[in-house]
Amino acid sequence: MRLGLRIRGRKGRRRTPAVTSVADLSRGEEGTLDRIELPEDVAHRLMELGFLPGSRIMGAHRAPGGGPRVYRVDGSEVALRLETAAHLILRRAADPAPLDVA
Repeated sequence: MRLGLRIRGRKGRRRTPAVTSVADLSRGEEGTLDRIELPEDVAHRLMELGFLPGSRIMGAHRAPGGGPRVYRVDGSEVALRLETAAHLILRRAADPAPLDVA
């Protein structure tokens, strides 16, 4: 069940809690990778670099002009295009883990 909650962000802007991507991480913000929504060959390469479901990812440096972003994962820094990072779906660190209800 999804709740239509609205949360006030910075400067009074409203945001709706939802699934976010690695591209949405700000510098220093962390999240847990939930899934990769990319073609299999690209997903395998990212997994080789440490982007595995359940791994912690932190937003790091950003190139001038909005170019590739650097993310810290598994003790390494990896630069990804924004288009690629948008397909790495995560659960933010502040979000609770989903419950298994049997």
